[in-house]
Amino acid sequence: MNLAEIQQYIPHRPPFLWLDEVTDISEKRITALKHVSESLDVFQGHYPGFPVLPGVLQCEMAMQAAAILIAKNDPPEAGKVPVATRMNSVQFRRMIKPGETVQIDVELTEKLGQAWFLTGKVSVDGKVATRLEFACTLADAPA
Repeated sequence: MNLAEIQQYIPHRPPFLWLDEVTDISEKRITALKHVSESLDVFQGHYPGFPVLPGVLQCEMAMQAAAILIAKNDPPEAGKVPVATRMNSVQFRRMIKPGETVQIDVELTEKLGQAWFLTGKVSVDGKVATRLEFACTLADAPA
């Protein structure tokens, strides 16, 4: 799934779209990639001289991948969008630097009504940078 296809499933747009492509998707899993450009504005202010991709943006990558997984396999009714409702057990294990390619893996662990429970892993070259458990539910999209 390329960038144009991704944008058909989620409302995020640059500069806050944190996925470049989806390489695999099934009913319960999604794998996506993000190429972390050295020119991202965030690097001007997040540890200048020692740029590091903020952990909150790594979590956002997983949540955007989850939104695609939900939209593709269980499309919300018109006027609804999935939003994060909680994050648990977040672990940051490795820094992500400019120029690296990030792999985002998300798995749906359970669905209860209009709530989805998921796990996410963000990694670079097979080394885990971030792990998290999170939940999403539907909210009304602005008109």
